[in-house]
Amino acid sequence: MRTLALLAALALLASMSLGLIQVLRGPGAADRMMGVQLLGTSGIGILLLLAVAIEQPALIDVALIFALLAAVAAAALTRRRLQEPPE
Repeated sequence: MRTLALLAALALLASMSLGLIQVLRGPGAADRMMGVQLLGTSGIGILLLLAVAIEQPALIDVALIFALLAAVAAAALTRRRLQEPPE
């Protein structure tokens, strides 16, 4: 189980790198915002998998805090995007 969790965390890390590329290269603001959301979601998943793999329940609390911050960030980015004039 521990090895499987670490392999899944590694796969999510690869997904995060693709999201980072999308944030840096994204043609539009919406693409960049989706990349940022992928980074946040993957980071939360990695923290949860590491909590299982290294048997550290405190990482679950950290992941929950990151999830709350990601929701607030998504709302702020969406609100900012709606207030800007269209391109």
